[in-house]
Amino acid sequence: MSRRNDLNARQLARIRPYVTGLVLLAEGAHLLWQHLHGGVVSHHLLHRADLPAISNWWGALLLPALTWFLLGRTRKRLLLRGDRKDAASKAPDGVLLGFLGALIWGGLLAAAFTCNYETITSSLFLGLLVLALLLPVHRAECLLGFVLGMAFTFGAVLPTLVGSVIAGLSAAVRLGLWPLVVRGWRRVTAR
Repeated sequence: MSRRNDLNARQLARIRPYVTGLVLLAEGAHLLWQHLHGGVVSHHLLHRADLPAISNWWGALLLPALTWFLLGRTRKRLLLRGDRKDAASKAPDGVLLGFLGALIWGGLLAAAFTCNYETITSSLFLGLLVLALLLPVHRAECLLGFVLGMAFTFGAVLPTLVGSVIAGLSAAVRLGLWPLVVRGWRRVTAR
């Protein structure tokens, strides 16, 4: 049997408090740096000054809570997928890949926005919408990676809102629409 380089549910349970603590420390350092360099930033919804602003201070509460919750959801999904005795602790390939891919995508999106590369920002965002239709980006590890990738630039609240909408779209398509299309296709081809 080959050894996988992916997480299993037991490992995820073991590292969950450490990852949450690391996120809390990183966000604390980020907020302290902002506080000492001109004040903690607030971000306007839709990047419009006439809409309400959300302070980055919310990240100190939201990012650790979101990390704890989403790692728990990932662990629960891994446990529920196990059909065999030894499969309950095995992760399907892609938990780390989904997290890292979303982390990189969120980081690239944030960097393109920060550098005022509007075309790249738009392309990455629209590409994410297309990926949401094709890949299971509704999974907890993907949402966590996306939010953490964008948190340094946009704080915690806005990426959580955007990521939740994209995850909802992905879930609606992957869990709702695709099964209907497959069922319809089977009926058509069975005749």
